[in-house]
Amino acid sequence: MASVAAEAARVRRAGGPRALWRPLRGSAMQGLALLGGVVLWEAFGWLLALPWLPPFSKVVAALGQLIQSGEILGNLAVSLRTLVVGFSLSLVVGLVVGALMGRYRRVEQAIGIYVNALLFTPSLVFAPIFFAFFHLSDWTRIAVIVKYVVFILIINTATAIRTTDPALVEMARSFGATERQIFLRILLPASLLIAFAGIRLGVGRAVKGMITGEMFIAFVGLGGVVQKYGSQFDASRVLAISLVILVVALVLGTAVQALDRRLTRWAD
Repeated sequence: MASVAAEAARVRRAGGPRALWRPLRGSAMQGLALLGGVVLWEAFGWLLALPWLPPFSKVVAALGQLIQSGEILGNLAVSLRTLVVGFSLSLVVGLVVGALMGRYRRVEQAIGIYVNALLFTPSLVFAPIFFAFFHLSDWTRIAVIVKYVVFILIINTATAIRTTDPALVEMARSFGATERQIFLRILLPASLLIAFAGIRLGVGRAVKGMITGEMFIAFVGLGGVVQKYGSQFDASRVLAISLVILVVALVLGTAVQALDRRLTRWAD
């Protein structure tokens, strides 16, 4: 009886049986919205007959041809390799430097002006500098990705650290906690909610940086294929590759969101 009562109480707290259907309803609505967009795309593609808006069915057919020829998978591997390295470097540097800026006022005074200036400077301005340093190696494209991502991570992480409740830090000090313990047990857990918002933004900017570097610097990977078929005015293949890029961005964003929910479950 006690277990039955406990289960009933849990269901009531969760909102009753209807709470079980809420995720399913949300997924169904997203699926219907996606299906509606595809139907509209197909209809307008045939009705308008514009050269830059082929029907969705033609785009899918072009995507199948690109996959069958191996052009998608080979270039996708090249793009993902630079994306993973660039985003990993940005994540480490962004979180470490941002935490130092948020915790220590002198660090912010020393480098804050440079971080803010570089955040708002167009990334392609630095492309010739990266090319001079790294030439046509993978590091040129990795540097572009880092430029796109790292400064937004620094600023967001610094903001997350600064908005931590000072009372928590003072309480930890009163119990004799060291600076390392304050960082690991107080500041980092308390700043995860805001920090993950910056990481989700960083994932989207990393994909943009990857494509930008490949289209305008090295002409390799998915961006190079987009540049190739764009110069041929082949809209079907360009949109097919864009779908692949969109799927990559959505998968990475979903993975970060799942990790966010797992690590910040306590905040609920």
